Amino acid sequence: MNDQIQPDGSDAHEHAHEYDHGALGDAEYAEFMELAAEEGFDIEDVEGAIEAAGHGPLPVLAVVGRPNVGKSTLVNRMIGRREAVVEDKPGVTRDRVTYEAEWAGRRFKVVDTGGWEQDVLGIDASVAAQAEYAIEASDAVVFVVDAKVGATDTDEAVVRLLRKAGKPVVLCANKVDGPSGEADAAYLWNLGLGEPHPVSALHGRGTGDMLDAVLDVLPDAPRESFGGSGIGGPRRIALIGRPNVGKSSLLNKVAGEERVVVNELAGTTRDPVDEMIELGGKTWKFVDTAGIRKRVHLQQGADYYASLRTAAAVEKAEVAVVLIDASENISVQDQRIITMAVDAGRAMVIAYNKWDTLDEERRYYLEREIETELGQVTWAPRVNVSAYTGRHMEKLVPAIETALAGWETRVPTGRLNAFLGELVSAHPHPIRGGKQPRILFGTQAGTKPPRFVLFASGFIEAGYRRFIERRLREEFGFEGTPIHISVRVREKRGAKKK
Repeated sequence: MNDQIQPDGSDAHEHAHEYDHGALGDAEYAEFMELAAEEGFDIEDVEGAIEAAGHGPLPVLAVVGRPNVGKSTLVNRMIGRREAVVEDKPGVTRDRVTYEAEWAGRRFKVVDTGGWEQDVLGIDASVAAQAEYAIEASDAVVFVVDAKVGATDTDEAVVRLLRKAGKPVVLCANKVDGPSGEADAAYLWNLGLGEPHPVSALHGRGTGDMLDAVLDVLPDAPRESFGGSGIGGPRRIALIGRPNVGKSSLLNKVAGEERVVVNELAGTTRDPVDEMIELGGKTWKFVDTAGIRKRVHLQQGADYYASLRTAAAVEKAEVAVVLIDASENISVQDQRIITMAVDAGRAMVIAYNKWDTLDEERRYYLEREIETELGQVTWAPRVNVSAYTGRHMEKLVPAIETALAGWETRVPTGRLNAFLGELVSAHPHPIRGGKQPRILFGTQAGTKPPRFVLFASGFIEAGYRRFIERRLREEFGFEGTPIHISVRVREKRGAKKK
């Protein structure tokens, strides 16, 4: 781990009311702000950009409850846009289950469990399974109950899960449209979860007060710090992939008979949720191994459960090992799972399983598929393995370590700006409308994953941003990690100050 970077350090908490410097040291920050002022940028805008890019992993809020209580409607209210699709018909599935939200200047992630309402397992079991995955991934929980209906047996079952998990809970009494509804909400004190917050998610009534209550219990950062503990705690790996690609076999191969179960914070399952596994002379924490070992097969809703479980595992992990069945064509589902890990900002390794079964023709076509279907993640270390025979398993740990090193890399501001200066001189942005926007300077405001803020004289096209990312990777490495690049454009009034 890079010792000079401490994005979760105490400094940030001491100055919570001021702008956060991100990964910049005090002297580096002061020098950078001076440069920004000279170039005519609004200082408050620059400070805000660095703070936004400098945040570490966001805390996670799970929204749980039985079907038709308004979970997805509430999530839409939280994220401020109609993204968590709400349909009247049961059986609605979605690929995406996590969203970013912001309230009162604080950012957090929301896990929405409203994606599948089919009663395949029996209502109690299906709600419990959804809630279990979401609670495991979260730092706090909003439990949504229909105040008009009151507490049901299913609600009581979720309450038992919540008590067992020990996470902070905010009780949301939804569908409260007036004084009579508030009386209904008061009955929910009987659940023993504290004050019911009367809300109408549909009309927005009471959601602000409820979100204030959420911020009171939601930590500023995920409870499990990223990068292991200060004394070198085990790094966290999520083994993800679509069903039947060999996750269970791979896990058994790396765990062997020696596996040691340390963490039994399952909350609801008899299986351990995480397992400590010795690999390459180090101990690693593989998250959500229970989900892999259980291999729950459902006729309907299975895709949604897989998405929810994958999202939960990725949120808990630092590095995602994506397993792909090399004997089959790369599927849309494979691509979605990779996108999920990239969007979550995790380090990533791609492992192609069943390599021992491939003939020359399949290997040729697989290489072409990788070029066309996975061209956006060429930065991810690749290993060709066989979970069945154990072939090349020894290459997995070096690939994981490479990805984590890239994830934690920080380029000092001076070195970055020297690089940007040379790059812009040699390869200027194309002229558009008679104007040629220029990147003036930039800084890397955060790590895990690397986050850059570039300041420009005009709008920078997406193609040029991709070019910059490619050159950043060529110059500084960043193997195995997504990179986030945001661009701030100097306002005209700022330019006149010069």
